[in-house]
Amino acid sequence: MKPVQVVALTLLSVVAIGAQVLRLGKCPQPAVQANFDANRYIGKWYEIHKLPTSFQKGQCATANYTLLSPGVIEVLNTELLDNGTVNAIIGSAKVKDPAEPAKLEVSFNNSPPGPYWVLSTDYDGHSLVYGCTDYGLFRVELSWILSRKPTLSKETLEKLHAILYSVGVSVENMVPTNQDETYCSPVNQ
Repeated sequence: MKPVQVVALTLLSVVAIGAQVLRLGKCPQPAVQANFDANRYIGKWYEIHKLPTSFQKGQCATANYTLLSPGVIEVLNTELLDNGTVNAIIGSAKVKDPAEPAKLEVSFNNSPPGPYWVLSTDYDGHSLVYGCTDYGLFRVELSWILSRKPTLSKETLEKLHAILYSVGVSVENMVPTNQDETYCSPVNQ
């Protein structure tokens, strides 16, 4: 195969798997949360902003994390779809290397694991998550800004956007998640 054909096939395969944010170049290697403590991270988090994904279609998204064993976290993601249905999926996140506990790999329904890197968290207020996978000359990026409450201050949001921007993430592509209490009541029951 010629190099152009390989690039075209790689690009087509990325598009075929539902690329979220496709960018030219290799994945950055941002610093992650120092001394990450999974015991403090477990519990409920509300999605505040995200890079668009093909696998998340709803609003009111939350993530509940439960520690199963050292280095293994159960993940329960829920969202409210446009038709009023609550969609939920269970997966697991595993620490890849105990020396870097903030770099996890998450999988759902026996899917191949994907990177889930905690770049920043204060455990009680916010969490900034980033994942990136290389596909030849391109990369697919995912990112979520999470909060322990359905809202997050503008100052904290700007601080977390600045972290993403500093590693080359297009924060202008991030979209807010509706966490309105009344609208989201089916998820929060």
